[in-house]
Amino acid sequence: MGFCFVFVFVLGVGKTTLIQKASEVLKSSGVPVDGFYTEEVRQGGRRIGFDVVTLSGMRGVLSRIGSEPPPGKRECRVGQYVVDLTSFEHLALPVLKNAGSSSGPGQRVCVIDEIGKMELFSQPFIQAVRQTLSAPGTVVLGTIPVPKGKPLALVEEIRHRNDVQVFSEFVELKFCLSSMRKHTSLWPWWTARPAARE
Repeated sequence: MGFCFVFVFVLGVGKTTLIQKASEVLKSSGVPVDGFYTEEVRQGGRRIGFDVVTLSGMRGVLSRIGSEPPPGKRECRVGQYVVDLTSFEHLALPVLKNAGSSSGPGQRVCVIDEIGKMELFSQPFIQAVRQTLSAPGTVVLGTIPVPKGKPLALVEEIRHRNDVQVFSEFVELKFCLSSMRKHTSLWPWWTARPAARE
């Protein structure tokens, strides 16, 4: 079993930026990192949807305003956004599978940004997240939404796992990294260890 660091954020407060910076620091220190993050897509200053972007640079549609689902597919909608499950699963599932099955010495990091309503329309994604959380040697760096409305089963399951540390407020990058060092064996690989927050 690995360990999981989960950040609870509302939209627009910098969670993805924190995840990206943490990933860059870990990669530059020689730590194996894989995963994905979600990114707003804007047109003319207006948000029109979200993309899923892997840490290797691949990009695909997660959702768009008022778009129709592919023919023969059920509509998965969150507010005004229609989720493209085919596009999301095409990028996210292989990343999670690789992160959870990689072999080799030491721990590795899997970034999952985020585990939210849109992503949880996918049953294969739910299964893949559970497998990744339980994979030996895998440290998960993930984000979940602030509780609002009907609880999301997988999100609540993650919150209550013994191997999960939840941060429910904005944290600085150095605090995020020092917490990862404290709870995992990643630190021997780091060339420059982050100082703990005062």
